[in-house]
Amino acid sequence: MRILMITQLFQPEPNHLKGLAFAKELSALGHDVEVLTGFPNYPGGKIYPGYRNRLFQTEVIDGIKITRVPVFPNHSGSGFGRILCYLSLALTACVPALFFLKKPSVVHVYQGPASLALPAILMRLFRGVPYVLDIQDLWPESVTSSGMLSVPGAERVLHMWCDLAHRLATKIVVLSPGYKAALTRRGIDGSRIDVVYNWCDETPPSVDSTATRQDPLWGRDRFAVVYAGNLGRVQALDAVLEAAGSVNTSCSNAIFVFIGDGIDGERLRSVVAERQLANVLFIPRQPISKIGAIMQQADALLIHLRDDPLCRIGIPQKTQAYLAAGKPIIVAVKGDAAALVQEAGAGVACEPQNPSSIASAATHLLRLSSAAREAMGRNGRNFYETKLSFAVGTKRMESVFYEAIKWNDLRHN
Repeated sequence: MRILMITQLFQPEPNHLKGLAFAKELSALGHDVEVLTGFPNYPGGKIYPGYRNRLFQTEVIDGIKITRVPVFPNHSGSGFGRILCYLSLALTACVPALFFLKKPSVVHVYQGPASLALPAILMRLFRGVPYVLDIQDLWPESVTSSGMLSVPGAERVLHMWCDLAHRLATKIVVLSPGYKAALTRRGIDGSRIDVVYNWCDETPPSVDSTATRQDPLWGRDRFAVVYAGNLGRVQALDAVLEAAGSVNTSCSNAIFVFIGDGIDGERLRSVVAERQLANVLFIPRQPISKIGAIMQQADALLIHLRDDPLCRIGIPQKTQAYLAAGKPIIVAVKGDAAALVQEAGAGVACEPQNPSSIASAATHLLRLSSAAREAMGRNGRNFYETKLSFAVGTKRMESVFYEAIKWNDLRHN
């Protein structure tokens, strides 16, 4: 099987799921894999040293052939700049997709931006190639909820575009049952939609990571609730700070640790200082190689998102990482993420943006025996390995590719 992967981000850019490791695993399974992407510019919005925007460039990384096309680099807070970045790649990728690349058996579109379906749509219409639309962000909802799309009439146009991309896709892959339900409500045949849960970075934790517990505030005798990730408005972490203050009154040995940065980080630190929350610790964003080791020092791991319809049907990427870490989870998210943790028997659910509920969940775990907490952690780890791991997910994706090719052959015979 010849697989063409179309993706907004690819190595050497960081923080993307189905990148080089995924391509190499498919290659190891016996498939011919090629990647179509832009010149690397994420997260700084500048083309990486050693690259420059040109008509196209071909390179090979770890045996995977990559064709790069020009892109308008922008990853700022400007909605207009981000749209230009997405549209530029979608348009420039059409040229090699239609004229230069060897015809693949199937195209995998890693979405990302909905515009990225354009070259795959043209390959289907003019070259008869089926494509699998791998939806990681539900458009246009994710764009409208972020405020990035504010041009009158643009939402309607984007809805029409997404409907076209969905209808022409041979198969659609989504990351949660909620995403599938949302698409079926739009009239997409559910038999064409497969739920393939995301995996996480499975790199073993660095043994020589700095021991965060050496911080005088995070001593080894304290019960540490750790949140690792973005400190943004969608995370709505004020409720967690209020819960920390409440827990400190009843359980003075508990501490809430926030690892990461984001647009709301400075304000949250100011709130902690103003309220004199002595049991809250902020640690700057850490390299992926160190995050695993830090999470191993936690007593419980926290997921929190604001309560809105889009958050209810998504599954934050940290969910898989927390399950793989083998630690009890406090999941303060309604919907699919909570259902996954509860199915695994890996933690406790509580109400998002409800300080009392969050505090109760943390206190409940603190008062459990260490054996009970360890059992929760083992449950999560076992669940991840058997149902969510990289190996399991890659084989599921391989099956979807074969189904797409089969459906396409039946349609043309």
